[in-house]
Amino acid sequence: MIASENTPASSSIANAVFAQDNLSIGITLPITRDNQSVVDFNEQIALARLADQLGFRALWVRDVPLNSIDYPDPVGHLDPWVLLGALASNTGRIALISGAIVLTLRHPLHVAKAAISVDTLSRGRFILGLGSGDRPPEYAAFGRDPDDRRDLYRQHWETLAAAVDVPSRVIPDHTPEGAPEFYLMPRQRASIPMLAVGSGGQSVDWIARHSLGWMTYHREPQTQRGRYSMWRAAVDRAAAGAFRAFGVAMRLDLGDDADEPATDIPLGYRTGHRALVRLLREMRDSGTHHVTLNITSEQRPARDIIEEVAARVLPEFHR
Repeated sequence: MIASENTPASSSIANAVFAQDNLSIGITLPITRDNQSVVDFNEQIALARLADQLGFRALWVRDVPLNSIDYPDPVGHLDPWVLLGALASNTGRIALISGAIVLTLRHPLHVAKAAISVDTLSRGRFILGLGSGDRPPEYAAFGRDPDDRRDLYRQHWETLAAAVDVPSRVIPDHTPEGAPEFYLMPRQRASIPMLAVGSGGQSVDWIARHSLGWMTYHREPQTQRGRYSMWRAAVDRAAAGAFRAFGVAMRLDLGDDADEPATDIPLGYRTGHRALVRLLREMRDSGTHHVTLNITSEQRPARDIIEEVAARVLPEFHR
């Protein structure tokens, strides 16, 4: 079933990724080994092309403004807009999703301009995932107070939503006497869908009213089912009868043995492909509409894992 037209942003690419009673599968970039800090981004572009050719539904790109020895993730991420531009030029069908732009540390009009640019380059394949950042020291580095995170997120969301809608509207921070009326170019033909990644300090009711869906991290299945029940209740309160998506980012270490049982690793599983299919079926049946795989392995090349998932897992879900 295609997503309802009651969704906040009705978009063919959003419908391809998020659909009622279905589950789609994407990949998070960059794909790295544990504790790897230097990334070959030419290889990442090649892996993105492969994922596009093999039928994955989405490529996810993180926004990591600063690095610190205190952070658990040492990876040197590219600026997300630069990487998204490269992906737009090197892929043809797959959705491109920011997972997630730190909305509280960027001016919403800059975000809008970048989002419209990526959407134009990708011919309408962009979904704008937005978060508030989960590293309070970064707020000080950017001159922001982490205690303002919740209000900043809502305010910036409102300005951004107006700018990426059709027709686009620019809401200035200040309007001095004699100020001209501004607009953004290029003009887009459809609104850019906006997705909440994490909570941004907001209630689930707020997210259900304003976002096409809610993307969250992997959790133990029973806990995740509880979160989905909470989400459905919020959707019923905020937009009764409408479709709102629920997605999960999950780490995957795919073993060589197809029958290897699933075992827990931080934020995901080590498993063979047969148990992975069973896990994803259970997630779909429990209300998950999209899973993005954060592929990791010390033994297997990423290309091999992508090809095996495409051959053995995608046919079960991408019909």
